[in-house]
Amino acid sequence: MIIKGGIVYDPANGIYGDEMDLFIDQGRMAMQAKGEEIDARGLLVMPGGVDAHSHIAGKKVNTGRIMRPDDARLGTEPRTAVCRPSTGYTVPNCYAMGYRYARMGYTTAFEAATPILEARHTHEELEEIPIIDKGALTLFGNNWQVMECVRDKDLTKLAAYVAWGLRAARGYGVKIVNPGGGEAWGFGGNVKSQNDIVPNFDVTPAEIIVGLAKANEMLNLPHSIHLHFNNLGKPGNYTTAIETLDLLKDIKPSRMRQVVHVAHMQFSAYGGTSWRDFESKASVIADYFNCHNHATMDMGQLLFGSATTMTADAPLEYGNARLTHNKWSNHDIELEESSGVVPMTYFRKMLVNAVQWAIGLELALLVKDPWKVLMTTDHPNGSPFVNYPEVITLLMSKPKRDAEMATLHEQVPKRTTLAGIERELDWTDIAIMTRAAPARVLGLDDKGHLGPGADGDVSIYNLRPLEVDTSLDHVLVKKALANAKYTIKGGVVVSKEGQILATPPGRTFWVDAAVPQVDTDRLMIDLEEKFAKYYSIQIANYAVQDAYLPHAKVIRAGLLIEPLPEVA
Repeated sequence: MIIKGGIVYDPANGIYGDEMDLFIDQGRMAMQAKGEEIDARGLLVMPGGVDAHSHIAGKKVNTGRIMRPDDARLGTEPRTAVCRPSTGYTVPNCYAMGYRYARMGYTTAFEAATPILEARHTHEELEEIPIIDKGALTLFGNNWQVMECVRDKDLTKLAAYVAWGLRAARGYGVKIVNPGGGEAWGFGGNVKSQNDIVPNFDVTPAEIIVGLAKANEMLNLPHSIHLHFNNLGKPGNYTTAIETLDLLKDIKPSRMRQVVHVAHMQFSAYGGTSWRDFESKASVIADYFNCHNHATMDMGQLLFGSATTMTADAPLEYGNARLTHNKWSNHDIELEESSGVVPMTYFRKMLVNAVQWAIGLELALLVKDPWKVLMTTDHPNGSPFVNYPEVITLLMSKPKRDAEMATLHEQVPKRTTLAGIERELDWTDIAIMTRAAPARVLGLDDKGHLGPGADGDVSIYNLRPLEVDTSLDHVLVKKALANAKYTIKGGVVVSKEGQILATPPGRTFWVDAAVPQVDTDRLMIDLEEKFAKYYSIQIANYAVQDAYLPHAKVIRAGLLIEPLPEVA
């Protein structure tokens, strides 16, 4: 395939709006190729989009579907000669996930959290999502074995368990959600600071986070720890965010990437002492990121309208249900995690929601380096991913932001800094935040760029970036981004102007990390005892079999030979 004359944005390779031809050969980017020609002269061309944090498969998503028959009736699309029926808006069915990402020019999306015990269900759903490549992060922050290894200061056994857990779950990376809080929730409690003692384990959230971060680097995993802070969603929690980031600043990464990726930072940039004096502290968080290079974040942008909150932070969801008087699902996963699901509606005239809306935008606009901020809505917690074009236009157009601000609660300009921010992102920034940076943050070497050997994933939009004023023509920009003129996945045109043309199966990425057999042998003594005493299933039935991943892409990693330097 030859893509002729596009205006290409490929920041990972130093291309910032150059007119050029692109070539795809046998599904990968190449220096030369023959075959089908696509006329992209003057049009916006970028790598396929990469979503590093989204909830697209697994028990929580399916629970959301069951809880919301009202949502299932939204966004329905009949079957076609190519597509299966689509349903849902905030929690679409599996087929709609793949079709809707592809229509927007996205070719890769990662499920943000799955417990090992329920990973088989997650992979069944991932396999049903067509077109896009995907993977799933594995939850470790409240796991009994993790906390025991941390308590015993046995870092090599902890690394062995992380490697074993990733292999059992066919998982891609280490996800940590409200560390210690999920275990405390089993006793009706929570942890409120990094130094609280987790019931029955004599460890603190700080020790869990640092221990897993060190084990992650020992294993040389492609992705850093992926962290959902304690106290998420509570007024005044920005101090928890800063204190937690400081715990990790001296740990050295084993790869060219961050040491910690912070999930949906918008929900952890809150000031005030209650919802009455709630205010943005995005500027404080942004200042920290501008002065430190060990962390990245994704926005977790909130948009007005319907959402479905779902997280392994069960105490948070209990609070959401009590606060909004909404229905609530709670689920405790034996020896591992606890989670919840609560439907949500965000209102323009509700001050808290309006400030939350502003905070996500502030974070993206105040952090100077776009490589540190990924554009997400924490689908479907802040808003469904189909609304990414709305987020992009808000970031690129101050007039659009001002027009939106005029419709909000009058206190918003006093409790946020958004009204005074003049910055407007350009196409290079957007290509970084939606393509290049997510791929780098996840450690996906063949994603997010268009260099030779990269995956042949390309998005072409019916938009002329050298002619369009993104600040003033934001309606045109949003329309173009919602339906790519062409989405090319592995050298195949899968979507054209909103119509799905092909539904190839996407690959599922997972990480197989090697550790010394002696450490695995020590670990198995503990695990066999736990399965005999506590688990409701046999250890032989615990791991996900390869049959659940017929289109797997395995990434190899393993224990570093040289020990990491000690961290105070």
